[in-house]
Amino acid sequence: MPAADLALLIAAAQIAGKIALSHWKASPQVWEKPDGQGPVSAADLEVNEALAQVLRVARPDYGWLSEETPDGAERLSTPAQFILDPIDGTRSFLQGDAAFSHALAVVRDGQVTAGVVYLPAMDKLYAATAQGPATLNGVAIRAAGLAEEPRVLTSKSTLAPEHWPGGVPDLHRHFRAGMAWRMCLVAEAAFDAMLTLRPSWEWDIAAGALIAARAGAVVSDRHGQALRFNAPDPRSAGVVVASPALHGDFVARLAPQ
Repeated sequence: MPAADLALLIAAAQIAGKIALSHWKASPQVWEKPDGQGPVSAADLEVNEALAQVLRVARPDYGWLSEETPDGAERLSTPAQFILDPIDGTRSFLQGDAAFSHALAVVRDGQVTAGVVYLPAMDKLYAATAQGPATLNGVAIRAAGLAEEPRVLTSKSTLAPEHWPGGVPDLHRHFRAGMAWRMCLVAEAAFDAMLTLRPSWEWDIAAGALIAARAGAVVSDRHGQALRFNAPDPRSAGVVVASPALHGDFVARLAPQ
């Protein structure tokens, strides 16, 4: 079933990509979400609707958790769930930057079994099942080992000393838009790690978490606990993605002394 689900996710992501590109650099209508949650555009909503038509029709018994659909408790009792972000990196999308993606995952029993992150403007499609390798455009990818001076994707505020009781690690900080893509960049060894200490929505991280893990990275929340999905409150306590040795060092430094 994971292979069939992955094929379905890939087909849906490609449909989403065509819709998104039709709006990209075309000034779609934009609204601000309440409570400072950021922008949403006509493109986000059209992609969300298209994904629902493809995915929910194909798997009517699966639950649904999407950034652009009001959440409901009914997903908690379904045998599997689609967890997705129609456009991850909406701000980049609206600015005409190519760093936006469609992040789609299937979850069973709290674990991601199939995941796709597709960047249509870059023609990059990352994919994985829980039993197979992580791939980029069909070619297997592998996360990097321990680096002496790791290149880490994170925000400047994450490195504030008050977050690191064990001392701020030595690293070269970088940043890229879109949580899902950042996780995939670690999976393909373009960077050594990514981390965020903020509560992270499941739709931002589900697909990328599987891809990074299948590429050999360790994926956890900021406390070192394994991520689980389809929670009543669909947020994790941050995310740390890195090689085993680097991951252990980060989590140890973040822990209260």
